[in-house]
Amino acid sequence: MFPLGMVIFPHQVVGLCVFENRYKQMLSDIEPDNRFGTCLIERGYEVGGGDQRTSVATVVQILGSQCMDDGKTLLMIEGISCVEVASWLDDAPYPQALTRERCCDEVGIEPALLKSTESAVRALRALQSEVFADQRLRSNCEMDADPWVRSWQLCSMTPMSSLDQFKVLSLSDPNERLRLLAEICCERYGDYQRMLATDQTVQRLD
Repeated sequence: MFPLGMVIFPHQVVGLCVFENRYKQMLSDIEPDNRFGTCLIERGYEVGGGDQRTSVATVVQILGSQCMDDGKTLLMIEGISCVEVASWLDDAPYPQALTRERCCDEVGIEPALLKSTESAVRALRALQSEVFADQRLRSNCEMDADPWVRSWQLCSMTPMSSLDQFKVLSLSDPNERLRLLAEICCERYGDYQRMLATDQTVQRLD
């Protein structure tokens, strides 16, 4: 298990830098399956251990890796599925846990809800790109045709706090997840509007 200061959603692809010896050992132990779990750190730090961790985790698959001259290993990983942590085991040589499958509710995703939430996410990212112009965020991202995959992609696209990320991940009903995403988008949109207005006021004063 690799505790992080962020949530990785199913079908989300992210880069990860491994530099602690315990996680290098983990990478060696998981071959050739190349899968491990990640969870959000509630309190504490990513480096050194002694952290408190959430009970919902994500299984990830290593898509590619590269060893650097300084001893670090760069990973490209993709979220596969959600699991629930039944119990934590000894942290030696690295964090380990017993997990059980965490199934999503067997309900169909509401097409209108999916469409409206996607519009909200894209609008938020477009406004975010104005506030943080140097980040060059993409608002027109390619989306999967499968509604389940698409709904998870929207989760990874939505700018939100790690606490909100965990709330979204913890919901088993995909429609409840989409509704929460829409609420988060509305809140963040207002925040970005105020930030943009403040920046424009400062520029006029300058």
